[in-house]
Amino acid sequence: MASTDTTPRAKKDDLAGLEAGLDALEAVEIRRTPVREVLVKKVLPPTLAVVLVLAVWQILVSAKVTDETKLPAPSAVWDGLTDMWLQGTLLEVIWTSVSRGLAGFLLALAIGTPLGLLVARVKFVRAAIGPILSGLQSLPSVAWVPPAVLWFGLNDAMMYTVILLGAVPSIANGLVSGVDQVPPLFLRAGRTLGATGLKGTWFVTLPAALPGYLAGLKQGWAFSWRSLMAAEIIASSPDLGLGLGQLLENGRNNIDLPGVFLAILLILVVGIAIDLLIFSPLERWVLRTRGLLAK
Repeated sequence: MASTDTTPRAKKDDLAGLEAGLDALEAVEIRRTPVREVLVKKVLPPTLAVVLVLAVWQILVSAKVTDETKLPAPSAVWDGLTDMWLQGTLLEVIWTSVSRGLAGFLLALAIGTPLGLLVARVKFVRAAIGPILSGLQSLPSVAWVPPAVLWFGLNDAMMYTVILLGAVPSIANGLVSGVDQVPPLFLRAGRTLGATGLKGTWFVTLPAALPGYLAGLKQGWAFSWRSLMAAEIIASSPDLGLGLGQLLENGRNNIDLPGVFLAILLILVVGIAIDLLIFSPLERWVLRTRGLLAK
């Protein structure tokens, strides 16, 4: 009788231990990162990198490794930045390009997402359009500037056309890659629960394909920004307003090397800022929701 009483109790203990172990595996420590830790791990390294680059730059100028007409001093670039700020044109120039880039990217997002889903889900469409999208993605964006100018002239329509032709293939291909990596078990489970058609796409396919889709979005933004800069440099016109690309081209035409370096640095800073403010938080959110990031 004693042995029959202890056997069920032992089984209960084993089940309790197993459940506790599973709970421990599922538990993820979530805590708010202290400000000091954020500053040390996220802010300090890039700040030191920038300081190091500026130091090496100044050393090269001071050592007269090359003529100042080929490598301006950091102080000359800073003076150009200060002058634009005092004149009130700095933020205007940056916003002209950023507003165009973001508007073109959102339009590319609206076109590339359904196109990517169509290519990923319909075999005939993939066979017909898939190679074309890959070819368009590898084509330099600057190649679209001359035909876009001939089609639309020197206006914003030309700018957005170049952006779309550069960004849409990247967004679509990123989504196709993400859908291809969705485990078939997820799709079968969704169909079992009634998630078919558009409902299955919205609630099963897109969330499961989110990592690949997000990678495509980041690449799409990079292509949008590069395409816009190419269009602004080649097709500069007073009617288009002064953007960062035009600022770079004006520096070249005026043989103003500090102005050229200033434009390059501003283009670089905007690209980094968009990534840090938009795509990096999205990427961390995706990783956190999948249990791949603890904090």
